[in-house]
Amino acid sequence: MTTRIAVFDLDGTLVDPAGAITGGISAALRDHGIGVPDEETLKSFIGPPLAASLRALPGVTEELVPKLIERYRDGYIREGMAASRVYPGIEELLKSLRAAGVHLAVATSKPEPQATRLLQIQGLLDYFAVVSGSDPDETVPHTSKGPIIASALERLRLDAEQHVYVVMVGDRKFDVEGAARQGLPCIGVSWGYAPEGELEEEGAVAVVSTAEQLREVIDDQFRPLEQDDAAQRTPVPQ
Repeated sequence: MTTRIAVFDLDGTLVDPAGAITGGISAALRDHGIGVPDEETLKSFIGPPLAASLRALPGVTEELVPKLIERYRDGYIREGMAASRVYPGIEELLKSLRAAGVHLAVATSKPEPQATRLLQIQGLLDYFAVVSGSDPDETVPHTSKGPIIASALERLRLDAEQHVYVVMVGDRKFDVEGAARQGLPCIGVSWGYAPEGELEEEGAVAVVSTAEQLREVIDDQFRPLEQDDAAQRTPVPQ
């Protein structure tokens, strides 16, 4: 039996934060007397663990990190989730993949309860069998997205007898790196927050600019594997 799985990043891939993340971080920094970096630096915070990004800012002490995160999360939960928007064509893509029998999961560096809530608010939660995120305590360090992806796959409870084919979809190098740690191909999407050329340099198997192109590349990733699987099951004439 063949099982196909598509694992998606969240912010910048499925949902556009629409300034909710960068604006919320700016507000948290200002409230604590920390200089707000330029917009490009703020955009670079979308994808990696927030605590790690904050620690790299001048004036941010280890003691201040949890306070900044608490202030940011409070505003994001109250206003930012509703202000976010699903990218064009994404819901139709998810619907068509589900109809084709592809199992869907989310793997995100966002704390898992908040990721689940965001997907619910945006009307996407029911498309996914699993939502895998980071520890709710964002001060707990994690160095790679690989374990989050691995957790998503483990929680799908796949049958060991199945032929399982998995592809990752994301908008930052962290998605490509995390997928590679699990031996998976990663498709990059250009509508997210990666600097130009980042996804290609990290080894994404393709970079697409529309949801329609993404569906084509996902199918292309599965097709050769399915053909091999079918050939192995075909009886050899005697």
